[in-house]
Amino acid sequence: MVSNDVAALGPGESCQALLLTAKARVIAPLVVLRRGHEDFLLLTEPELGERVQSELRRFRFAAKAEIEAEEHTSHVVFGGEGIPTADYGETAAEVLDAELEVNVSPEELELLRVRAGTPAWGKEIDDRVLPAEAGLTERAVSFTKGCYPGQEPIARLHYRGHANRGLRVLRLDEVPEPETEVLYDGKSVGRITSAVRAEDGGIALAYVRREVPEDAELTVGTHAATLTAPQRP
Repeated sequence: MVSNDVAALGPGESCQALLLTAKARVIAPLVVLRRGHEDFLLLTEPELGERVQSELRRFRFAAKAEIEAEEHTSHVVFGGEGIPTADYGETAAEVLDAELEVNVSPEELELLRVRAGTPAWGKEIDDRVLPAEAGLTERAVSFTKGCYPGQEPIARLHYRGHANRGLRVLRLDEVPEPETEVLYDGKSVGRITSAVRAEDGGIALAYVRREVPEDAELTVGTHAATLTAPQRP
């Protein structure tokens, strides 16, 4: 049912995965933790829990599986132990149901996410976007596992073509609004999806056409912008 080879996980191991429509549109991004031989925990955004449960139950057929919703609190710990995450450009882990002191603000986490070029549900990930455009095939798709909904268009694009646009990190003087057009030589080549204030101006994520060169001088609104490499561990 999901895009990654979760059967290959050992107890205590985790991976990212996607629950997709038949046309490879994202229903929900997941982190799958194998808690035991027959016990998998699927972590997703709170608003997607019911949809994930419904989709899995709808396609369960005759499998002897119980699918139940659970609620957990989650903290991101830098340099600590837990479920590994590369979402923030630094060595970090997600820790569930722990009483921890919060010393990193949501705004600081968002800045780290944007700098790392990590797509987020409802911002970079929605029904307009293919997984390859968001860079999700590299982190959440196995090309050797068995069939799953959306596999055919995912594989076709991977082996026979390429995404026409990709998620890129931009540096700007100001912080633009989401959906602001990105222009190159006066032509629209993309759109802003997330933007945050940084020490030296603004950092944004945008879908930009693949033919735009790395050293391109771009315009977002009335301000200049340049492409920069994601900050990753």
